Amino acid sequence: MRSKKKPEGERDISKLTGTEKAAIILLTMNQENSARIFASLSQEEIKEISMSMVALGNVANEIIDKVITEFKLEVTERLSVVGNLDTTQKLLESIFGKEKVEIIMEDIKGPLGKNTWDKLTNVNEELLASYLKNEYPQTIALISSKISPKTAAKVLSMLPEELTFEVIMRMLNLDSVKKEVLEKIENTLRTDFISTISKVQKRDSHELIAEIFNNFDRNNEVKYMGILESKVPEHAEKVKELMFTFDDLVKLQPSDIATVVKFVDKNKLTLALKGANQDIRNLFTNNMSQRAAKILIEDMEAMGPVRLKDVDEAQAMVITSVKELINTGEITITSGGEGEEFIQ
Repeated sequence: MRSKKKPEGERDISKLTGTEKAAIILLTMNQENSARIFASLSQEEIKEISMSMVALGNVANEIIDKVITEFKLEVTERLSVVGNLDTTQKLLESIFGKEKVEIIMEDIKGPLGKNTWDKLTNVNEELLASYLKNEYPQTIALISSKISPKTAAKVLSMLPEELTFEVIMRMLNLDSVKKEVLEKIENTLRTDFISTISKVQKRDSHELIAEIFNNFDRNNEVKYMGILESKVPEHAEKVKELMFTFDDLVKLQPSDIATVVKFVDKNKLTLALKGANQDIRNLFTNNMSQRAAKILIEDMEAMGPVRLKDVDEAQAMVITSVKELINTGEITITSGGEGEEFIQ
């Protein structure tokens, strides 16, 4: 049977070149958008596409649809959208200008959190307590009921005893709150407290330097701490107090060692302990089963000589893991400072 001849102007999309497809898409656009695209092309590219446009002739609607669909699929497969502070700020600056956007972004960046109550959970408890101590007990009770119990406990413990008890009593008898009342309190917190918190809540510089020193390798830590001690001994002392080094693992509760061993990479822990002092080694081996302790000691001995750089990296990794466990409350440390109570 003789094949049916295709009507004039009908084409097989698979036989179209990339230039021809580009020409079809550009011809379907309005003049303004086409002009923008042409403005970004080289002279040779413009010439090539223009020649394809002239040679196209009539293009069936179904071919146009197929070309556009194919283009859409290819673009969406490669397309990725990154939404973060930087991309949002750049977009807003291109529309509103830098100065106006800085005010907007300051409020967005604020303390972390999706809403007012999330943000309050992430602010400094002392600042929040200082703000709330002048509020009505009923207002404090409502706010305390909306933030996390952990944050509420810290804030209430910083308020005067009589006020804290009054707040607790009001929380016990707290009824459902009208939506407009809750919105009014949220708006007040947002404008009077949260919007200014980023300006007030400045990170302690000694704490920042301590974290940097914690991430130095041993040589740089010793070198720069030595310089600090010789030039500004008072600052060096404060930084050392805030640093958490591998030797500070002796402050861990013995019962938490099992958690650390479970959480930390075994090979890294073995390498870290290989370069540790005997007190740290004993802390781990004395709080492990005899079999596990024996395996750990044998693994350290089997390593032979190890590079100091590798030990430093392993210890830094262990410290990072321990800090995560401390921050999540899975393990605790004892500082032995004054004013702390211990159960014998």
